[in-house]
Amino acid sequence: MNINDAAYLAGLFDGEGCVTCKQVKRKRKDRGDKIYNQWYICCEISMTDKAVIEWIHENLGFGWSAEKKYHTKPKYKKQWRWCCGYRDALTFAKIIWPFAQVKLHAIENIIDHYEPRAQELGDNVVDLAEERISRIAQNPWNNLL
Repeated sequence: MNINDAAYLAGLFDGEGCVTCKQVKRKRKDRGDKIYNQWYICCEISMTDKAVIEWIHENLGFGWSAEKKYHTKPKYKKQWRWCCGYRDALTFAKIIWPFAQVKLHAIENIIDHYEPRAQELGDNVVDLAEERISRIAQNPWNNLL
C-alpha cells in the first residue's frame, strides 16, 4: 500500500470508521463457567458503497468484509462492513496512524495496548512522533499546499 492510499484510508476511517478497545466480561464454559476479563479490540468501517469496502479489503489483505443484515428493518439501504480485530487491528492502526486526526487517540490506544513499552526500549523501535513527521514530509501532495 502506498502512502497516498494509506492517507486516503485514514481519512475514510476518520469519517466512517469505529474503534473498539475495551475489556468485557466473558464466561468460559470450558473452565467451569468462570468469568474472565477479556480485551475486545476491533476496527471497523461501515458504509453503503460496496466497491469502497471491497477496495479496502483487497488493498489491506486482512480483515473481513460482509453485508450488514437488518432483519427487523427491511426498508434500510444495504450496508457493507469491513472489520479487523486484535493483531490485525494493530497492523491497521500502524498503517493509518501517521495520517489519522479524529480517531488518533483511539488508534494510539491499540498501539499502546500491544506495544506498551515501544517508546522505552530505544533500539529497533520506530519513534512514532518522528515517523509521523517524516511520512507527512515525504507526501508529494504537500508541495501543492
